[in-house]
Order: sequence, then structure tokens, then C-alpha cells
Amino acid sequence: MDYLPIFLDIRGRKVLVDGGGTVAARRVERALDAGAEVIAFDPNPGEEIAFLESRDDFVLHHRLPQEADVEGCAVVYGATEDPDRDAPLLRWSKAHQALCNIADDPDNCDFITPSIVDRSPMIVAISTSGAAPVIARIFRARIETALPAAFGRLATFASGFRNRIAEALSDSRDRRHFWERMIDGPAGDFFLSGNQSAAEKQIDADLDAARNGDFASIGEVYMVGAGPGDPDLLTFRALRLMQRADVVLYDRLVSKGALDLVRRDAERIFVGKQPQNHVMSQEDIVALMIKLAKEGNRVLRLKGGDPYVFGRGGEEIEGLTAAGVNFQVVPGINAASGCSTYAGIPLTHRDHAQSCVFVTAHGKDGVLDLDWDVLIRDGQTVAVFMGLSTLGVLTEEFRKRGADMNTLVAVVQNGTRPDQKVVTGSLRTIAVQVEQAGLKSPAIILIGNVVSLHNKLYWQDRDQTAARMSLTSSETPNIG
Repeated sequence: MDYLPIFLDIRGRKVLVDGGGTVAARRVERALDAGAEVIAFDPNPGEEIAFLESRDDFVLHHRLPQEADVEGCAVVYGATEDPDRDAPLLRWSKAHQALCNIADDPDNCDFITPSIVDRSPMIVAISTSGAAPVIARIFRARIETALPAAFGRLATFASGFRNRIAEALSDSRDRRHFWERMIDGPAGDFFLSGNQSAAEKQIDADLDAARNGDFASIGEVYMVGAGPGDPDLLTFRALRLMQRADVVLYDRLVSKGALDLVRRDAERIFVGKQPQNHVMSQEDIVALMIKLAKEGNRVLRLKGGDPYVFGRGGEEIEGLTAAGVNFQVVPGINAASGCSTYAGIPLTHRDHAQSCVFVTAHGKDGVLDLDWDVLIRDGQTVAVFMGLSTLGVLTEEFRKRGADMNTLVAVVQNGTRPDQKVVTGSLRTIAVQVEQAGLKSPAIILIGNVVSLHNKLYWQDRDQTAARMSLTSSETPNIG
């Protein structure tokens, strides 16, 4: 270990920053955030550091620093990357026993400025001992994804229960288990979702149970949207709950990449459905979730897309509510939004579509029963979920209602995934084109003039996009 990791209390102490650019501005911000009295020096300071002049405890001098300025400083930063300015600053710092940091010059630093993840009062500092600062920044970004923004406030909130927990639980191991459950359980989830009163009630109930020697694990269901396929589209909250689950119930629309992010030792149960081929009925799925939760499990119900957009999440939550089971719902990117974006087809566009309609081709009884008068209106995009098997019927119904059969249509198979395919055509031709291309579900149908932007805005394969744009409209291929 090349450096001693340490957090320095500089509240009310003097910090000097030499420099007027972005690096200097970041040093000033950090020192001010830590409560220091900061003075900065530069004959021609930039906008970023000048903007900070309105902050308390900060003075910006439009000149170079002098030795007298260093006297009494706890920390001195050289942030100019100018050796001629850094050399005297380093010399003065040593003479006045101030800790000195020269930007991008580890050999002339008393300490390294780490990459910071700020969840005050919790702080994470990452350093590569000056060897590769870029790696530290990348690693910081990964930690940022693992720590919810409210985690610092959670730490402050939880600390208020320290004495009550110590009084209720005399055994150190029991206290540790209680803290783990409080932070990483329902109470913590309530707080992180913005419901502090529910978090307090949960902790009070858990403390009562602990006093009575009856602190058993309480089950819960996490209804999580896994998005259309690309695991990078999962939310931070979804990832956190996926890592906590004891059991996961997943369907066929959940990609392998998303499923791989579930906690390794969690039990996995496939409950997927295909048309006319249900592995498990909806009623059985709800019953299984209730059973597992009441046994004390954290149950992850992982659904493709968004649970509340044609995902039957509402029906399942109704069942949990009736059974008195605690639950959380985490939205996911729905198929229309994700697949259209990855296909270069905006759902709305000022020149083409001022509204967007989501419909499913399958009703409660499996019958195609849609409000056609709404669907054939101009100036909108229609996104049809689960409509591939009835595409021919769908386009025929549009024809019967007087729709313009030259209206553009795109069908996106496996949207957002590496094997994504896009077929474009018109209401008149799309059914035949899709059959010839051999597209299979999962796929979503997008109807409207926004489809005309596919060739221009398709960004998943830029080589193919450039090739498309170099062709005339009559030559443009239909499969992407």
C-alpha cells in the first residue's frame, strides 16, 4: 500500500488552490463541501471557478499566490499543470508544514486526491496511487450504480435508532442481524422510495418483535421490470433488488443477460407463457408468490418490459394485496420505448406524430378487439404489443376501416438485443414481408410515419445505416 487512506477534517481550516481552470474549480468545490475556508489564485480565472465566488467561505484573488498566502494553510493544491508555478508552491508548503497536492504530479504530492462517491455522511474514496486516475473514475462510476442516491440519508436516518436497538437486543450478533435487516430490508426500501413514515413504522414493529424474541424473517415480493432485453437498460433499483432476492420467478421475455444479474444463489423458477402454451397459469403464479413470501422469502417477480404495460403486473399485485403480502414495484423500459429507440424510430416527432397509442393484439379472451376509429387517426404512432401472430388480421382490419394502406409499418424482433431485426414496409405489404423474413416473437409492431426515420436514425449498426442512407428510397432494404 503506497498511501495511507485517511479522511481529513478541514472544517474551518484554510485551504489554498492555485489555478483558474476546471481542475482548480473541482478542488475548490470539494474543499468547500468539506467545510474549509478556501482561497484561490489566478490572474485570469475561468468561468467555472468565478461562478463559485458566490459561495460562503470562498475568496478568489486575481493574481498569483505568494509565500505569505500559504501561511496557516492545512492543504495546498497546485492545479495549474504549470511547473514554474508548482515549484515555489511546493517549496512554500513544505516550509509552512502544509499538505500539498500538485495535479498530475504524484512525485510532488503529500497525498493523492481520490475519486469520490458522495453519499454523505457516507463517503467512498477510490485511488490508484496516482498510477491510473482514469481507472479510478471508471470504478467510481460502477460504485455509483450500486449505491442509491439516498443511501447517505438512510445512514443518517438509521443512526437515530441506535440506542433503541441496543436496548432491545443485548447480543451483538442479534444487533448485527437487526441492522442488516433494517438497512437491506423493508424499512430501508420504504425509506429509499421516499416513504419515511412507513420505514419508521416498520422499524418500530421489528423492534417490538425483537423485544418479544419473535424477530423472524418477513417475506416480500419485488415486481421488477427487466426491460425489453438489453441488461444495461435496467434501473439501479432493479439491480439492487435483483441482488437481494431469495427466489426469482421469471418469464420467457426476460433476457439471459438480465437474468444473469440476479443473485447467484437465488432459486430460479420459470413461469413463462407462450400463446396457447402456459407453463403455469396466472392464478398459480400469484398463489406461488404468496406462498413463497409467507414462508419468509424475498421473491423477485421478474418481467420483460414494464410490469404495468401489458405485463399483467396489476393483476398479480391485486392478488398480493388481497393476501396481505408486502410488495414493491419497479418500472422497466417498456418494449415500445426500448425497441423503437434501438430501431431508430422515435415514437413521437413534431413533423410526424404528436401522440402515441399503446395497444395489445390479445384481449382477455384472446380476441382482437380494438378501437379502430382511434387507431386510424393521422398524426400518431400506434405500438402494437403481442401482435405478430395476428399481423395479417390486424392489417386487414385497418384496410376495412379505410386506413391509408401506404402507411408505414415496422416490426422489431428481439429489440435492444444483439440479434435485433427490423423489417419495414406498409400496411399493404408488411404481413408478407414479415413472413418472408421469418420473424418470430418477441416482436413489436410500430405503425405511423415515424417509421420513415428508421434509415436515417438507426444507430445500432452505423455501417449499415451509412449504407442505407447512400441508397435511393427505392433501393432501401427492408431488413435491419
